[in-house]
Amino acid sequence: MNHNRKPTIVIVHGAFADASSWNEVIERLQAQGYNVIAPPNPLRGVSPDSEYLASFLDQIDGPVLLVAHSYAGAVTSNAAAKVSNVVGLVYVAALIPEEGERLTDVKSKDSILNSLLIERQYPTGSDGQTAPEYSIDPAHFRRAYAADVPEARAKLMAATQRPIAGGAFADTAPKVAPQSPGQVHLSFAPVVK
Repeated sequence: MNHNRKPTIVIVHGAFADASSWNEVIERLQAQGYNVIAPPNPLRGVSPDSEYLASFLDQIDGPVLLVAHSYAGAVTSNAAAKVSNVVGLVYVAALIPEEGERLTDVKSKDSILNSLLIERQYPTGSDGQTAPEYSIDPAHFRRAYAADVPEARAKLMAATQRPIAGGAFADTAPKVAPQSPGQVHLSFAPVVK
């Protein structure tokens, strides 16, 4: 692989969001000549979501700069360990558990988010079994998740949010991508106004 090529930037959304949450960032990167892809994150669990993303990344020709927000930090860290074309990882207010750690071990205990979640059931297969999944109460979405965006946009985000499987938080993190001299690992938190 030619690492001197401009990387494809792959941006992965976290829980309660969809890929459109990155639209403004994608527009700016495309204006600078980058190829940007924002695939869907299934939000079913760290292991299955990492497998899905690794398969997706493996089909990209050339170097990849992988960007993750929130829950996607765990997914991208693990997916990057399974492929050879990821040249850097960028974490935006992301959860990055160590190998063997669960997201429940690393999430903030003082977050207001947990008290504002709505539980629903989804079918796990054709046998009639169900499992819990969670979304944010739309009446409190902006306060809990999108305080730094205009109210009208927060309402759209609340209406289009993607629920996350409850098992995702109990899923044990598999192998994490190693840091190597050729990779860039950046992490930053957005400024909340």
